[in-house]
Amino acid sequence: MSTFPVVDTRQDMRLVPAALACWLAALAGLLLGWWTAAVIGLASAVLAGLVLWRARDRPRARGAAAALLALGLLAAGPVAWRIRDAQHDELRAVAAEGLPAALRVVVAERPKPVRSAGYADRQAGARSVVLAADVRTASVDGRPVPSSGRVLLLAPVAQWASLLPGQEVAVTGLLMPPRGSDLTVAVLSVRGPPGEPGPAPWWQRAAAGLRTGLHDLCQALPDEPAGLLPGLVLGDTSALSPRVEQEFVTAGLAHLTAVSGGNLAVVCGAVLLLLRLLRLGPRLSATAAGTCLAGFLVLVGPEPSVLRAGVMAAVALLALALGRRGSALPALAFAVCVLVVADPAMATDFGFALSVCATAGLVLLAPRWAGALVRRGVPPGFAEGLAIPLAAFLVTAPVLAGMAGSVSLVSVLTNILAAPVVAPATVLGVLATLTGPWWPGAGKDLVHLADPEARWLITVARHGARAPGAVVTWPGGWVGGLLAAAVLGVLVLAARHRRVRVLMAVLVVGALLVFVPVKVLVPGWPPRNWAVVECDVGQGDAVVLATASPGRAVVIDTGPEPGPVDECLHRLGVDRIPLLVLSHLHADHIGGLTSVFDGREVGGIAVGPGRAPEWAWRQVAAEAARQGVPLAELSPGERLDWPGLSLDVLGPRYVPSRSPGQQDGTTINNSSVVLRAQTAAGRVLLTGDVELAAQADLLADVGDLRAEVLKVPHHGSRYSLPTFLAAVAPRVALVSVGAGNTYGHPNKSTLDTLTALGARVTRTDVDGDTAVVPDPAGPAVSRRGEPRGPPRR
Repeated sequence: MSTFPVVDTRQDMRLVPAALACWLAALAGLLLGWWTAAVIGLASAVLAGLVLWRARDRPRARGAAAALLALGLLAAGPVAWRIRDAQHDELRAVAAEGLPAALRVVVAERPKPVRSAGYADRQAGARSVVLAADVRTASVDGRPVPSSGRVLLLAPVAQWASLLPGQEVAVTGLLMPPRGSDLTVAVLSVRGPPGEPGPAPWWQRAAAGLRTGLHDLCQALPDEPAGLLPGLVLGDTSALSPRVEQEFVTAGLAHLTAVSGGNLAVVCGAVLLLLRLLRLGPRLSATAAGTCLAGFLVLVGPEPSVLRAGVMAAVALLALALGRRGSALPALAFAVCVLVVADPAMATDFGFALSVCATAGLVLLAPRWAGALVRRGVPPGFAEGLAIPLAAFLVTAPVLAGMAGSVSLVSVLTNILAAPVVAPATVLGVLATLTGPWWPGAGKDLVHLADPEARWLITVARHGARAPGAVVTWPGGWVGGLLAAAVLGVLVLAARHRRVRVLMAVLVVGALLVFVPVKVLVPGWPPRNWAVVECDVGQGDAVVLATASPGRAVVIDTGPEPGPVDECLHRLGVDRIPLLVLSHLHADHIGGLTSVFDGREVGGIAVGPGRAPEWAWRQVAAEAARQGVPLAELSPGERLDWPGLSLDVLGPRYVPSRSPGQQDGTTINNSSVVLRAQTAAGRVLLTGDVELAAQADLLADVGDLRAEVLKVPHHGSRYSLPTFLAAVAPRVALVSVGAGNTYGHPNKSTLDTLTALGARVTRTDVDGDTAVVPDPAGPAVSRRGEPRGPPRR
């Protein structure tokens, strides 16, 4: 069935100037001050009055001017006044002082978890939530402060995640000034639970029960599809793995997990199609679809793109009920006007801008392009399948470039591949959500039917994210967005000329012929005969040691989260791991454990004597049991051999107490397994996170610590003995560290000591994946992404 007509592409533009003026006024008011909204609104109203006076005989012009006059007056009055109230709120004035405050608030949105990677004994995942709330009463440092503004709460996830919109609670914390340009008057950092929570509206409780029911039904699926399906259906990404989430962003599919007009079109379209098959009238059909629309909006929450699509869909359904042929562009312009007037903060919301731009592209560009393709002999279905993602990419690329500082070059292809399964997955997920509470068996069957679609989307996103050059870095902010819009505008205008189109096609083909063989057929990474690779996994460790067998390597540690270590192993072509060693059980060394098994044979997992943190030991043991691989403990003096590689276990020399409660972070670090590997590039000392005491033990108990390559202990922290580093005397020092970390890693004194010893120091936050390659003159270093040529010594 055709998504839209490809012949009649005319659109009613009369509401567009009013929508743009209203949006611009609110945007200027939030960024520059409330008075600019008043000035732009009054200027728009004056301009509209002049047009009305001069266009007495042109009804269409008078209609556009009347709409502009009304919206200009609204922007100059209620919109500007609301922005002024927020900018002059007394709570905003005292927020910069960082004082304690006690508020009584009404929750405005569902709490959104804030994820963070694991580090040390802190498990990866969400430890806090962010939620918006409207102030009822406020007291700052014991004195009452009048306020009716909106605040942002940063609160513990365990105690606040279950709150629902509409609940009134008491909250205490420290005030902070707001960031960004919206209507938020203050940020409150909360440590305790909500006080005296009031009841939530019944419809919010019912929606929460349905959302929880879908999550429960999805537990029957593997982890990744189970986390993705609620995101596709409800925009709920709380169970979505960070790896899949990042792959969807890189592949240009992130919009699928943010509920938007597409979801509403699928849901309302399915209802209308069913009612049409039952031969019901347009008014009854529109009423039923409107009821479903309202229920779906409550179910997914008041996100900007959802509200925009909801208002637009309501207008279209009203036109259907009245028997009038609706027009998408007036509905979109009306939605923008209504929503910006109701909530001026929408004007600065990137999600709202993306949603409006994408819809405008689908309305204005996609039908024209699809029609042009049909006239050239392309079947209508294929024409629309090509035109829709291309139009969406073109109009949203400037916004995405400014927001993320990057542009996905694979998004058109990935969206084409994903399109056929999005609607079935959404419909099946919605049916499972509604059916599950009353008929759990049917709900599980529907979820299982949606499983292949979710897996296909994950596969498309994963391969798209892995494609060479999938993402191009771009200047961020307003400058980057305007620059991207200018480049795209020039390309579109140039492509209108036949000779320019031919030249552009020749350039694209030439670039493909040059770069694809270089990047794919003769890739610059990994270097030939690599012996050791320090993977860039962020603030954590992951080292790969090659054996003499291609595709077979030993892995030491797995980084803080799934994904980065898997990508590193994929780039190296490693599909067989005879042994996976976890130096110790801190989160930044075991967090990526599950992804190491993705498509690979693992012979076993080896650990040291430590069993803390307790949650980490349970997680490792459970994963070993789930994968059916043995779990062994390494002891000093053991030797492990493979063709081209041998490992000697040197530490830990000190065995800590087996009681997890008696071990702090330093004790756990000092229980790290210390290995010396004999590789094709020489000796490699792998030190985990050993600190001062463990280094002193190694100096005292191990006679010879010399190694050509040193994996610098504890991400290059200051807890490194100069005598220990001197005893190793490395020629290459590998520092695994995350960019912009807050731990002070690596420490300058440690780096200076290594440099003074003559070591070549590499850092994953600067160099990315780093390989050590054998060379007659000693170990050489090669970094991922640098030009091909002889490795650096």
